[in-house]
Amino acid sequence: MREVLITRFGFDPKHVELLTDKPGSSIMPTGANIKSALNRMVDRAEEGAVLFFHYSGHGTLINHGTLFKSHNSSEEAIVPCDFNLITSVDFRHIVNRVPKGVTFTILSDSCHSGGLIDKEKEQIGPRTTPDKAVSAPARSYKPKVIPFQSILQHFTSLTSKINTDIGTHLVEVFGQDASLMFRSSEPINKPLRADEGILLSGCQTDEYSADVDTAEDGEKAACGAFSNAVQMVLKENPGQALSNRDIVVMARKTLSLQHFEKQHPCLYCSDENADAVFLGTHSSKNSLNG
Repeated sequence: MREVLITRFGFDPKHVELLTDKPGSSIMPTGANIKSALNRMVDRAEEGAVLFFHYSGHGTLINHGTLFKSHNSSEEAIVPCDFNLITSVDFRHIVNRVPKGVTFTILSDSCHSGGLIDKEKEQIGPRTTPDKAVSAPARSYKPKVIPFQSILQHFTSLTSKINTDIGTHLVEVFGQDASLMFRSSEPINKPLRADEGILLSGCQTDEYSADVDTAEDGEKAACGAFSNAVQMVLKENPGQALSNRDIVVMARKTLSLQHFEKQHPCLYCSDENADAVFLGTHSSKNSLNG
C-alpha cells in the first residue's frame, strides 16, 4: 500500500509512516502508538490536507458489560499487537478533531470493521445495499479475527480479576492509554457535526475479513483480501479519478470474483464524500499504515 500511496496519489515518502510488528520493527503497532500517530497527524494537518490510515490486522466485536448501556449491544474495535483495543468511539473522537478543509480516510482491513467510526453515515452496507444471492461456492479462508472471549480471558489472567467488563481490565493494564470508551464514567454522546471522516471497511459489522496470498518481490506474502482488492481496482483503472463509492463497489465485485462471498466491504461517510475522489488531490498528504 505504501508504494501505491507514493506513486499513484503523490504522497511524500517522508509523510508515510509505517507501524509493523515484524521482527526488527522500530515502532510497534501498539494501541498507544497507533493513537499517538493518528493524533499527531491530525494535530499537524492544515486546510487542504489529506490524511489516510490503512490498517490491516485483527478486529473484534466488544460485548458490553454493565457500562455504556446506551450504546449498541456491541462495539467494533481493532486489536493492536498489545491487545489495547482501539474502538469506534476512539475513531469518532479523532474524526471530530479533524480541522476544517481536511479529509481523514480510514481503510480498515479487519474483521467486524463496518461502522468503525462511531455514528458515521452508512453509504454502502447491510442497511443500504442488500446482498445479492450468488451461486458460486464460497472460498474457505482463515478470518482476521480475535474472538472477544479470548481477549477477555487474556486480560483476566493478567489482572487476576473475575470481571466480564473488558473495560475494567484494559484500564487496569493500560491506564490513560486505554480506550476513551472505558475511561469515561458516562457514555460519550457529544453532538455530531458534518465531518470529513471516511471509512472504507473490509467487511460488515457482523462479518469477517480474509487474508490472501500475494506475490511480493518474487515471494509469497500474506495480504488482507480487501487491501489486495483495492490495489487491484486501482491498478486496473490507471489514471482514473475513482470515487470512494467506486472503490468500494469495485472491490466488492473483485472479492466476489475471487469467491470471498461472505465478505462485503462497506462505505461510511457524508453524502458529499461518498462521491468525492478517493484520496483526492490536495496540497498536503499524510499517511499511517498499521
